[in-house]
Amino acid sequence: MVRGLFIPAAASAPVERREYNRLEDYQAAVGGWIEAVDIASFGPITMYVNENGIAERLEPNLRATFLWWFHVPHVRDHSALFGDVALVGYPDHEGDTTDVPEDVLELLTATTPHVVSMKIEGAWYANRVVNRDYWEAIHWAMIKLSREPELEDVDVVSADKADRLPLRPIPPLPLPGQR
Repeated sequence: MVRGLFIPAAASAPVERREYNRLEDYQAAVGGWIEAVDIASFGPITMYVNENGIAERLEPNLRATFLWWFHVPHVRDHSALFGDVALVGYPDHEGDTTDVPEDVLELLTATTPHVVSMKIEGAWYANRVVNRDYWEAIHWAMIKLSREPELEDVDVVSADKADRLPLRPIPPLPLPGQR
């Protein structure tokens, strides 16, 4: 038995803790054949997705996609994950799936406020917006990074740790006739 999470594609459905025992449990979770998407830098974890998600026109899974993009920068804006996702721990040295690390389980299921921190000109700043949880924060982190070219990088920190960072400077408003 492997402890993991179920991340529904429907954004209104909650992320659930689940136990997976057999290949069929993963296939039932994603609704078909599985494909592994590893995130070695977070956990480490493996997300199992429906390998035919695009062909079957499954709903994009924004939570899983943004989690992947946040922790694996080279895939940002190049690919997305479709359909429901089974998230488990990274395989061990024998190739067997493992439990999701407890700190990752807690982070992804808690409703702890988080803040997007931003790196600008080599310095880190906190954003003024407090997000309701980690999922919402990584979503906004990816949007900010794609829309604000002055950002060198983004991170997500719990709101209590963000208090230790300076607030992002607000650029001066341009004078009339200036751009």
